[in-house]
Amino acid sequence: MVKTALDDFNMPPCAKLLGWRLLDARPEEGWIQLGFEGKPEFCNPAGFIQGGMLSAMLDDTMGPAVLVMSEGRLYTTTVSMTVNFLAPAKPGPIVAEARVTQLGKTIAFVEGKLVAEDGTLLATATASERLLDAAKVVR
Repeated sequence: MVKTALDDFNMPPCAKLLGWRLLDARPEEGWIQLGFEGKPEFCNPAGFIQGGMLSAMLDDTMGPAVLVMSEGRLYTTTVSMTVNFLAPAKPGPIVAEARVTQLGKTIAFVEGKLVAEDGTLLATATASERLLDAAKVVR
């Protein structure tokens, strides 16, 4: 496993709730791959993972892509995020990927996707992320 800036950060409670785990990263490319656990508690009455939980997984992947690319110097707060839900997500492992498409001085643009264990593309997203000095905002 490649060493990243995430190695020096404490995992927040929301990431723990989602089952967040680093699978792979290419910091120089601004690319990250994470694993999440689609828990039965996340399901709607139809038995599929609720869209808000999938959105949280995407958000919790795209921000860390910037953190990894900036070697821990930049933390993000999401300005806007557009999610496209492509297939219903069943409980179980979910793999997320995100890539920084542009890193500016104050804003980053990031794209992400979620894939089910069987390879089904579940959702895609794009986000605009405000860049913050991590040393000033991360506790």
